[in-house]
Amino acid sequence: MRGSEDQEITPLKVIYTGFILSGILIIISLISLSLGPAKISLKDVLTWVTGYKSVDQTAWMILFKIRLPRILLAGLVGFTLSIGGVVFQALLRNPLAEPFILGVSSGAAIGAIIGIVFGLGFNLGVPLLSFMGALFTILLVMGISSRHGGLESSTLLLTGVIVNAFFTAVIMFFIATTSGSRLHSMLFWLYGDLSQSRYVQLSLSLPIVLIVSGILYAFSRHLNLIVGGEESALQMGVEVELLKWISFLGISLITGMVTSFSGIIGFVGLIVPHIMRMFLGSDHRLLIPASALGGAVFLISADTLARIILSPSELPVGVITAFLGAPFFIYLLKQRGSQWTQS
Repeated sequence: MRGSEDQEITPLKVIYTGFILSGILIIISLISLSLGPAKISLKDVLTWVTGYKSVDQTAWMILFKIRLPRILLAGLVGFTLSIGGVVFQALLRNPLAEPFILGVSSGAAIGAIIGIVFGLGFNLGVPLLSFMGALFTILLVMGISSRHGGLESSTLLLTGVIVNAFFTAVIMFFIATTSGSRLHSMLFWLYGDLSQSRYVQLSLSLPIVLIVSGILYAFSRHLNLIVGGEESALQMGVEVELLKWISFLGISLITGMVTSFSGIIGFVGLIVPHIMRMFLGSDHRLLIPASALGGAVFLISADTLARIILSPSELPVGVITAFLGAPFFIYLLKQRGSQWTQS
């Protein structure tokens, strides 16, 4: 992190960037609201949203009971995963890190699959077991990685990889021994499924996501220092180990929470932070809010594409993000030495 770059970031620039990205988010959300198997024009959506025209019952159900909660959940999931990517890349000083690196996704998947196998509903049962699986995995990985009260980054990464590998084997066992509609639900959830979105999910997760995000943003200057090296950050008065515990636990908790509602959606925390870093620099005072809003825009766009590309059928949104993310991941591997991939 260059000192001159650090001085260029002002509250006005953060607000200005947030205002622009929020405008893009609103525009993308309105366009998404108008797209789907049922033809509803963007003009009608605008007149209904602004209250200039009454909504007939069928259109109201489609817009506000099916599409809007899905768009809001997609935005919240993208927001969360992107913040997780930014923070993990900073703390681990690894440009390829993202929220699922600690095995949160595999733990959530185990919980969800158990719920599906036992026939629990997606309104509460499956998300609850999914979150419990994610929470168990977080505590397991961090407990194994803890050394003398601290967290070793290399051990954390290796533990996450090992846990993911083991849980993937368990997931494959369940898939191999399940059939019928439960297998279909299981596979859809594993690749990211926002079709079960409800307003109650948003009301449960939004406050916690915002609180954790606010706490992490308060440490944005400290993240800037850690990127330059843990030793120098310690000399500057940063409580590195405490910040690691707070950040890893906070990000993993909110990632596990949104994953329990959305299913496994990869690459968001990898793609969006890097794109924002390319255009806005690597100062976390700007990068965190920009990536959060950019993640919401990205995932709403991806989910809209997943809904319409094979209309009236739909793809899991995780398929779309993987199609986009895999080539981007390869590009990052080739460009690792360039300036923008080094946080």
